[in-house]
Amino acid sequence: MTADVLPFPLARRADLIQRQAEYALCLKPEKAERHIARQLLCQADALTRRGVPDHIIQRELKSMEAAIRAAMWHVVFDAPGGAV
Repeated sequence: MTADVLPFPLARRADLIQRQAEYALCLKPEKAERHIARQLLCQADALTRRGVPDHIIQRELKSMEAAIRAAMWHVVFDAPGGAV
């Protein structure tokens, strides 16, 4: 008998997503992109070690990246006075 391991959705880990978004916004765009890519790689490695199937890892990484980018926009547009 086998079962797929289904992780708690990465995109719903609000603290992690918010922290990554806020940090990325403090960086220059090129460094922010590298930071996001590095965080996705770290999560992929952790999920791989836990035995999560590759197709689920890919789905989770796409969701996490979208959530980080959405959170970045929310931080920018929710800033006092609309300033970046």
